Formats: sequence, structure tokens, C-alpha cells
Amino acid sequence: MKDHDNYRTARRHVGRKIGFSIHLSVFVLVNAALILFNLLHNPRFLWSLWPLFGWGIGLSFHGLAVFLNGHGSTWKERMINREIARLEGKH
Repeated sequence: MKDHDNYRTARRHVGRKIGFSIHLSVFVLVNAALILFNLLHNPRFLWSLWPLFGWGIGLSFHGLAVFLNGHGSTWKERMINREIARLEGKH
């Protein structure tokens, strides 16, 4: 049973990493296109930096959520285990 749980946890974490990689790729491609468009059509005003900055903040939080395994993940696992024990105790 423990192997199955480890597999599910690893699979979920790999899925999150893949999701972040896709997010990062789209971020780079879209913002490169916006910067290029901005420089070709109106190089005096760099409006393309605003979406880059805003989206960059969101991407940073996404990365932190995926790659930081702090106390929160352990805390969540303990809560899940307590809930499972509570549910199994009722049956």
C-alpha cells in the first residue's frame, strides 16, 4: 500500500513540474512576441514590460508552489493521515 501511495505522490509531483514547465514556456514565448511587437511598432514606450512583470509574479508563485517542499506539505500530509484514521475509526 505504501508503494502505491508513493507512486501517486510522485506522479502528482511530476505532473506539477510538467505544468510549471508548460507555464514557463508559454510565458517566454508570449512575452518575447509582445516585446518584439512593442519594439517594432512603438519603441519609445515599453508597454510590454507591464505584462511581463505581472505575469512574472504569477509565474514566480507557481514555481514556489511546485518546487518548495516546506513545512506546509508535511503539515498537509499529517492532516490527511489524521482524517483517514478518523474515517477508518468510524467504520
